[in-house]
Amino acid sequence: MRSSAPGVGSEQKLGQQRSTLRRFLQYLQPYRAELPMALMLVAIGGTTQAVGPFLIGWSIDHLIVPGNLPGLIWLLSGLAGVYLLGVAAIRGQILRVGWIMQRLLANLRQDIFDKIQSLPISFFDRSEAGDLMSRLLNDVNTVNQAFGQTVAQMLGNLFSLVGIVIAMLAIDLRLGLLSNLVVPLMIFTTGLFARWARSRFRVTRQTIGELSSRLEEDLGSVREAQAFNRVQLNIAEFDVLNAANRDANVQAVAITAAFLPSIDFLNTLATAAVLAYGGYLAATGQITVGIVTSFLLYVQLFFRPIQILSQFYTQAQSALAGLERIFLLLDEPVSLQDAPNASELPPVRGEVEFRQVEFGYSPGQQILKGVDLIAQPGQMIALVGPTGAGKSTIINLILRFYDVTAGAVLVDGVDIRSVTQASLRRQIGLVLQDKLLFSGTVAENIAFGRPNAAQAEIEAAAQLANVHEFITSLPQGYSTELGERGAPLSQGQRQLISIARAVLINPRILILDEATSSIDTRTEGLVQAAIAKLLQNRTSFVIAHRLSTVTRADQVLVIQQGQIAEQGTHQQLIALQGIYADLYALQLSANA
Repeated sequence: MRSSAPGVGSEQKLGQQRSTLRRFLQYLQPYRAELPMALMLVAIGGTTQAVGPFLIGWSIDHLIVPGNLPGLIWLLSGLAGVYLLGVAAIRGQILRVGWIMQRLLANLRQDIFDKIQSLPISFFDRSEAGDLMSRLLNDVNTVNQAFGQTVAQMLGNLFSLVGIVIAMLAIDLRLGLLSNLVVPLMIFTTGLFARWARSRFRVTRQTIGELSSRLEEDLGSVREAQAFNRVQLNIAEFDVLNAANRDANVQAVAITAAFLPSIDFLNTLATAAVLAYGGYLAATGQITVGIVTSFLLYVQLFFRPIQILSQFYTQAQSALAGLERIFLLLDEPVSLQDAPNASELPPVRGEVEFRQVEFGYSPGQQILKGVDLIAQPGQMIALVGPTGAGKSTIINLILRFYDVTAGAVLVDGVDIRSVTQASLRRQIGLVLQDKLLFSGTVAENIAFGRPNAAQAEIEAAAQLANVHEFITSLPQGYSTELGERGAPLSQGQRQLISIARAVLINPRILILDEATSSIDTRTEGLVQAAIAKLLQNRTSFVIAHRLSTVTRADQVLVIQQGQIAEQGTHQQLIALQGIYADLYALQLSANA
């Protein structure tokens, strides 16, 4: 049983590679009309490569030896024309095939990005951003290096090889067969090295993904690493991953480095065989010196395409390993999809109901347990409770980032699973604790949810969010370019722009997750005033650890262990002298 396992695994891997390659070639479908011209140029380039040595050998026997100088000049002119035609054809094939391959790879990159954008939030809970970036950038770049940049050259050399073999066999069958005796050895050598390279390149793609993930994580937490004195530990952990990637690449390069000298040795062996046997045939008068010369040139040309094809083959191992990772991502099931008969959610009044909702992020891990709640249109619902109680989960279910395990979430009496996700989220505004802004202008950040909004609408939203004055004080006003995550704005300024972003889409339902955290006292007044305007006539769900911010809520829901432990207004819950009253008293004493 043990001896058969490697063979079975090898067959499976080979089948997987073929399947991966077939799937990659499907991306050629839109460019079928371009292929005939590219293949014609490949054929012309390959033919000119095969014609040259024959003409040189013929000229030795029929022009140089007899001393026919005019004929030699004419032949050299013709040979120059042949090579010029070949150069033009090769240039054309590289441009044409390169044009096709770059568009193919752009489509592949677009498919990856589209897939990432369509995947449910649950996928990102278990995936690392750095690894996804590695697939989009590093893996596609590896495919580009193997296929996008060398495939034109590979096709030309493949056709040249066919032409050379035909020419060799046609000129002299004996020398032709002798020259091709090394081909089985070459095929065996290539296959052997390819099997070794394949496994190593898989490891290199995996380790570069892990390295990218760690790099992305560490670059985003430099401040925390320095504050908690973890710099040296982070360096040591990164060094381990970096060394693993280095070792995998060294092993892959070592295999490639051993492969090329092996091909060179076979080239030398074939040249020596042709020179020895061809010299014997010429010395005994069986063939001419011109034929031997042609064959020596053909042997050199014969092995040059094989070397290039062999190099391409080893590069292709790395590319196929990258493609396997790419297609694994593209095959990731989109578990949260619109129902086949999903309808558009019409403009809503804003009633939100949880009806016996149960939910868990993974089997056996129940977060919400039989939650019932009704938010009437225009009401403010405050969610309070300890970390991990289920507050953010309730928000996620309203947005349908996840589907309930049992029960239903309804908006205006409509189960949100029966409507399209886009039409649902179009009517929900979101202001998060993490004030996420993007590289771009201030205006583009405010118009993130409505990219086609007019400048007047953007400015009106900013005025309502109490941030218009600040924006106009910037060097370029609304056209001021922001850096990554909104740098160099303060936390409060970023929050005000986030509020303006929510104002612009004019949602009927609004979600605020700790919207006043990490803000200085002066800016907090502006934020609170902006939020008060934003909440008017909208159904809102507010998560706040500062209980002073939810005293005006129509309903306060105390979430504990996935259930609504207490429910009522601020005054009612204080009078109840339960969990909420204790939390409120604790915060008052802490702030005293």
